[in-house]
Amino acid sequence: MTGTVKTVITPAGAPRSGAGPTAASYDDLVAGVLRGDFGPAPDTQRIAVAFSTRQAVRHEGRTGGYRNEVLTLRLGAAVGSCALEPGELPEAAIEDCVGADVARLLEHELRPVRVAALDAYLMHVLPHTPANGARPWSLPAGSSLRKSRARARAVVHLIDAPPGARVLVVGVVNSLLEALRERGLSYLPCDLKGGTTEWGEPIRTDALAELPRCDAVLASGMTLGNGTFEPLRAHALRHGMPLVMFAQTGSAVLPRFLGAGVSAVCAEPYPFFWLDGGPGIIHRYGGSAAPGAAR
Repeated sequence: MTGTVKTVITPAGAPRSGAGPTAASYDDLVAGVLRGDFGPAPDTQRIAVAFSTRQAVRHEGRTGGYRNEVLTLRLGAAVGSCALEPGELPEAAIEDCVGADVARLLEHELRPVRVAALDAYLMHVLPHTPANGARPWSLPAGSSLRKSRARARAVVHLIDAPPGARVLVVGVVNSLLEALRERGLSYLPCDLKGGTTEWGEPIRTDALAELPRCDAVLASGMTLGNGTFEPLRAHALRHGMPLVMFAQTGSAVLPRFLGAGVSAVCAEPYPFFWLDGGPGIIHRYGGSAAPGAAR
């Protein structure tokens, strides 16, 4: 997008279409938070707890796996998260966050810290509730693979695309690829790490270069943390292309872009499905109301 952008704030007590206030770009959202447009001044809100979670995954029956790390910040009852590659988070970053106010962390030198702080603040002022546009979706208890597949089905049904359409998948999760095939959708897998999928399909590394070949985009919230979200959002908005986000990173951030390039969000705040074998809840915004819009 070009030109000046302004945060769209709805009057208190009257969220727009039940979705809460929205923003026109990531920088616009941060500027609005710093101005106090979304709630209490962020320099009055201090992070009480900061921690990182490291995981390594190889689901039963799968030949490959993956690893990542998640920075999580706690603000009151709310938590905000940003995933990153293992080893990328300096040890001192955790200490930087504890006791710091949100305004200072929104200007931190590390992007994952900035994203996690923004997520924590927005989770605090705009939690995942129906009043703010969220539709809860239950995940069953069970193995990590069972829960991964259940989440994948909830995510891919948010994509407004007919059978045969090609979906650019940014941030490869094999369960999502399975679910796309079940819906009759083709896909182009893309991830900065490259490699191949579980089925030997090559994984592209330049998502922007693949956009002209696709009809819709399904992207991880990790794009917030690595700086690739804004180009995807701007392209989707400019071309009217469906952009669905699956978000452990920035689960409270991404719903603020509904109607500004993002068409739907599957928001999954901490604790994530892979941390516990019991039942869980994710939250869906936008997209088709079926199947299972309110569950």
